[in-house]
Amino acid sequence: MPKVCAFAGKGGVGKTTISGMLVRYLVQEAKEAPILAVDADPNSNLNEILGTEVHITIGDARELLKKEVPAGMDKDTWMEMKIHEAIIENKGFDLLVMGRPEGTGCYCAANSLAKKHIDLLKDNYAYVVVDNEAGMEHMSRLVTTDVDHLYVISDASARGLLTAKRILELVSELNLNIARTHAVINRFQDKERFGLAQLADEKGIDVAGVIRYDDTIVEGDIRGYTVFSLDKKSVALQDAYSLFEKTLWGKE
Repeated sequence: MPKVCAFAGKGGVGKTTISGMLVRYLVQEAKEAPILAVDADPNSNLNEILGTEVHITIGDARELLKKEVPAGMDKDTWMEMKIHEAIIENKGFDLLVMGRPEGTGCYCAANSLAKKHIDLLKDNYAYVVVDNEAGMEHMSRLVTTDVDHLYVISDASARGLLTAKRILELVSELNLNIARTHAVINRFQDKERFGLAQLADEKGIDVAGVIRYDDTIVEGDIRGYTVFSLDKKSVALQDAYSLFEKTLWGKE
């Protein structure tokens, strides 16, 4: 069975970048392959972080499901074919993009088919890394039913930590099958150290790790970097790797 790692958090906290860092870590450092990366954010840009091009998404297939299924082919078989067509193969990892959200009409059946086939597909991989959409409402619509590690990403602000707390509470309320949760503070600056500890304590959040603010990440965003082009001296990359080693392997 693969290990499934998912990322959640409010918009703009850097969860897509950290998702990409985990893919790089598993490919280059942990030597874990094959890996399936799933971009479940309608504002899809995990492919840009990973340096790949997208030609078809699950959202595209969902839109076509009602009108392009050939005579004699059932919808289940057609969706399975389209999901395999949507897999973008790369060195060490594959990428699957969920794409746009539901349009007009009811797509419950299409969504159920997509979820079913992703659950079947993931058994071909050692790890599945899922970048979820921002916010909390999507948590009940996770694209896979079993998650080994849920990383809830926040910044050091009171609002960010409150959102993280709400996501963690919602996970419990929905009785989702998530083995472990990890609260992570991104873009951390030393001047925030005391305030962060106090805020986290007030919100009742156990912080698994922090990822420091890194100018190279900001510059990379402007220049259109990929996580594979980041120098190993990047403090954010070093912190992310330490976080993964601690949470996945129990290394301190």
